[in-house]
Order: sequence, then C-alpha cells, then structure tokens
Amino acid sequence: MRQIEHFLPLYRTHRKWSDGSRVTLDLPLFPSYIFVCIPRNERVRVLEVPGILAVVGGTGGEPASLPESEIDALRSGLTQRNAQPHPLLKVGQRARIRSGAFAGMEGVVQRMKYSFRVVLTLDSIMQSFAVEVDGEDLEILDSDPLLA
Repeated sequence: MRQIEHFLPLYRTHRKWSDGSRVTLDLPLFPSYIFVCIPRNERVRVLEVPGILAVVGGTGGEPASLPESEIDALRSGLTQRNAQPHPLLKVGQRARIRSGAFAGMEGVVQRMKYSFRVVLTLDSIMQSFAVEVDGEDLEILDSDPLLA
C-alpha cells in the first residue's frame, strides 16, 4: 500500500436517468484532479499509481501546491455549502446569458466582484450596455479571453 495522503473534493448532485429513476451521486468537484500531500522529491510515488497521468506543474517546473488553508476550507466548506463545479470566468471572456430577461444575449465579462458585469452590444444600432448577472447565469463561449 502506498499510503499517500490525499483528498478528493466531492459534491452531491441529483440526476434523472432515461428510465425515469432519480439518483443522488457524489461526483468530483474538479474532474481529473486529486490533491495529495507528499514531499516534492517523492512525486514519483504518485505517478506510479494506476490512472495518474501527471502532477500539475507550477512555476519553474516544480509541482503546483495549494496552501493548506485552501485545502482546509474545501474540506470544511463542502460539507456546509452546496458547492458545484462552475466554468472558469475571466474578465475579457465572451459569455452568453442563460436566464432572465437577457437570456440568449452574448457579451463580454467586464468585472467580477459580488456579481458579474457583462457588456452586451446591440449590433443593429451599434450601442452597448452593461448588466449585472450571477455567475451561474453565464455560459462561456470561448476558453481564451484573448480570442474575444
């Protein structure tokens, strides 16, 4: 046994199968990621585990590390809050509003603080306006904000 300290953040979701049955699933919050706590010089032990493809790299080719406080926050927060995965949103990225009065309209994320400010453009009259929306109401249109 390798005895590698690890943490797999999970979230609970409800799904309906095609036969109409409903199930509750615990799924990874960050698909394809598992957090491990090992000395840097022992990362080969992790790479020897079947199914592990790589160690996420940080600066200078060293493995990336998360502060213990963030791991602790994940451990305690996931049991207290209804966490779910969400696409990464960045300023400058194009997004489509999914619900509400502006559903279907596309714009550019301008600010992220308490809510997201998205600038929408009415091409036919060449005018723009900004609206505040919740992150869960945005759908990412491209993955690279430089392509917008």
